[in-house]
Amino acid sequence: MLFWCISQDSNGYNINVTLASASLQPFTHQQWQKDQESSIDKERKRTVTIHVSDEDGNMIEGARIIVEQTNRDFLFGSAISKNILGNLPYQKWFLERFNAAVFESELKWCETEPEQGSVNYTIPDLMLDFVRANQITVRGHNVFWEDPMYIPSWVQNLTGGALYSAVKSRIQSLMTHYKNQFVHWDVSNEMLHFDFYEQQLGQNASLEMFKLAQETDPLAWLFMNDFNVVETCGDLNSSVGAYVGRMKELEEGGVTMDGVGLEGHFTIPNPPLIRGVLDQLAALHLPIWLTEVDISNTLDQDTQGKYLEVVLREVYSHPSVNGIMLWTALDPNGCYQMCLTDPNFQNLPAGDVVDNLLLKEWSTGVVNGQSDEDGTFSFDGFLGEYMVNVDFGNRTSNSTFFISKGDETTHYSIQL
Repeated sequence: MLFWCISQDSNGYNINVTLASASLQPFTHQQWQKDQESSIDKERKRTVTIHVSDEDGNMIEGARIIVEQTNRDFLFGSAISKNILGNLPYQKWFLERFNAAVFESELKWCETEPEQGSVNYTIPDLMLDFVRANQITVRGHNVFWEDPMYIPSWVQNLTGGALYSAVKSRIQSLMTHYKNQFVHWDVSNEMLHFDFYEQQLGQNASLEMFKLAQETDPLAWLFMNDFNVVETCGDLNSSVGAYVGRMKELEEGGVTMDGVGLEGHFTIPNPPLIRGVLDQLAALHLPIWLTEVDISNTLDQDTQGKYLEVVLREVYSHPSVNGIMLWTALDPNGCYQMCLTDPNFQNLPAGDVVDNLLLKEWSTGVVNGQSDEDGTFSFDGFLGEYMVNVDFGNRTSNSTFFISKGDETTHYSIQL
């Protein structure tokens, strides 16, 4: 696959690109989608063979088998806000769909310490209680946000040693309080576009942030997180080269980078561009997460749903993508750009897309069958946890098993 963007350099001059000896192969929409489906079958599913026998090892023909997927291996979630606390309809709706979460704003510095020294983790603590009680994987977002618009005003008034002390205190306070609780941390959010701390503390400020974060919570995976890397090729600040360059700077400075965070705030998605960017970033051999996926509210709700499906199919089918987070926290005044439901939790078009993909097309659901003359029954299932019921005569077995990633058929034996 070949893709390119014609843009301008930092001086505003057009960049001329010459391409020699290219061979281009057109794809129809149907061919592109078939390729996505083939990749999903290979990367997200696996063939399972169940063997049914009696206690003496004799294979049983005709045993009734019911298999049901109870949990997904692939992490697919949404941002949540404090509005979910005590909101049983919101909680029920969320838990019926998602196995991962991220707090929309409640961990950000301006929320936890709006005034210097007044640190308050009460709200995120309660949100963490909710997700942990329901076995939801949760990302930490964020330790710092480089955009001055979202930096506490009292922090912006600090300089030199006072600012450095506040930065160090923020990391140690937040990441000690939540040590081992969040699987990921976005340490310095949107550092490709903004550089407040480096302007104030020197060019090694981001490196020092990551190093101290790594020391404070060694088990958490540290991420860069930025926009316009996968959404467009018109932003030179967040080109693939710029992203990879910053990661390498951190790694050369002694930081272990654990994942690639791509926000995914789309207007009109470009599937070849998305795939090309993901292919390039896959060369880092790190898990890629789409961390804040939505579609611009400059488009109507039907178009939001249509474009969301385009994005989700492309990223879910890519083998290097390990998780998808939607930026669809429901607040009293709506959502950031795109809502999945109305205030009464009735689906909007984007919600229909999520339900059709997540709960139907990308779910094994319930599989019924019976063992053949060799005592076996085979099916293709999405990776994750399953419950299996086997019944033959007056003998019954109920058990669970897990389908993990692999190319070969996985085998599961049941004795009656």
